Amino acid sequence: MEIVGSMVRQLLNKPEYEDIAKDYAPNYVDHGLGVFAQSAGGQSFDAMATQSMGDPIADIAEDMAAEQKARATYEYLIDMADDPDVIAPLRFLREREVVHFQRFGEIMDYLNDLKDAKKYH
Repeated sequence: MEIVGSMVRQLLNKPEYEDIAKDYAPNYVDHGLGVFAQSAGGQSFDAMATQSMGDPIADIAEDMAAEQKARATYEYLIDMADDPDVIAPLRFLREREVVHFQRFGEIMDYLNDLKDAKKYH
């Protein structure tokens, strides 16, 4: 989030007040030029986006899905970008999501090996 937020700030290149007032007024009033976590459609991030069952296998499966969704989002952003200085960090972030997914997959394999044990939590 911090990397993407920094890129957005750099790309805005200190917009004029009139542009901020017209395009970003509600966000600017609450957050200045800081990053505010929300979807492209304007939906604010909250705890409802975090899923946890308390079951290790269900929770890891949710984590794996989240990594794939993040990877897809970075791919969509790369598709929209034409600036190599924007694309390079987005590629790094996309690859990081792939690695996270792989590591969670290793944990899932381990948990599946243990699930027949009397207690695996």
